[in-house]
Amino acid sequence: MTYVIIQALAPIFLIMALGYFAGKTGMVDNQNVALLNIFVMDFALPATLFSATVQTPWAGILQQSPLAVVLVLAMWLTWALVWLVAIRVYHQPPQVAAVLTLTVALPNYAALGLPILASVLGDAPGTSLSVAVSIACGSVLMTPLCLLILEREKARAAGESLGSQLAMLPRLMYRSVKKSIVWAPLLGVVLSALGVQMPALGLAALKPLGLAATGGALFLTGVILSARRLRISVPVLGASAVKLLIQPLIAWGLVWLLGLQGALAIASILMSALAAGFFGVVFGNRFGVQSPDAEATLLLSSVLSIVTLPLFIGFTAGL
Repeated sequence: MTYVIIQALAPIFLIMALGYFAGKTGMVDNQNVALLNIFVMDFALPATLFSATVQTPWAGILQQSPLAVVLVLAMWLTWALVWLVAIRVYHQPPQVAAVLTLTVALPNYAALGLPILASVLGDAPGTSLSVAVSIACGSVLMTPLCLLILEREKARAAGESLGSQLAMLPRLMYRSVKKSIVWAPLLGVVLSALGVQMPALGLAALKPLGLAATGGALFLTGVILSARRLRISVPVLGASAVKLLIQPLIAWGLVWLLGLQGALAIASILMSALAAGFFGVVFGNRFGVQSPDAEATLLLSSVLSIVTLPLFIGFTAGL
């Protein structure tokens, strides 16, 4: 099992290493990655998220609703915990805290979900459906929260008068929803609920962008990291512990409360036990926000998951 995890993580580290090398050697200007960021955030990732959600049958989504409930609650509770510590204990600016919390709260479903679940549950249709539902939950119900905070702080820095928190919410929501990274997976969910099937030609046309999404995001992350000096600190160790231990334990508690068993219970826990995702770092870069803690947590949690994932896989064997 450890070999399977290493095999799943190897492409992640390799692509990030290539991006890091390109940035360090000057092959790519690591101080100006706007064009690469636009490609990843406005085209590649939205395309793959739309394809994942629109191809997820609504009946299948309903069958996977217990998984969605556990993952969403685990992500939100993790978000609240990390956000409070980042703001109250370490007094981080809201936009920096938002990048860190999204990095910790949103697991790396896109890159790690399928190989890990397939190794445990087998390569059945339900396995890929669980991964698709996980990606949909993260993209639709988690990323907009980070975007709202980043948009709010960007507006404040620009001197915009937004009024009260309640008054500025509709404007901030509009700014977030109009981004393709948000509306694309939402559109996919709506079309799935309405029973609309995308033409095969349309899905085939989007496939090359989807194939480039994860690799492009990881390469971009490596380029971003090449411009930083990574430091392992107490906040980084704490954030990694929350991601790799606390979040899956929260999911385990929710599984117990809901009385879940079998494949759904295992998927709920293991998807929460995955390493931190790269969305937070990429989002922050898009808004000019640097979070050294988020960047270090992304790398450290990926390395440590080689140890923690086999533990949770062993613990869930009897579910």
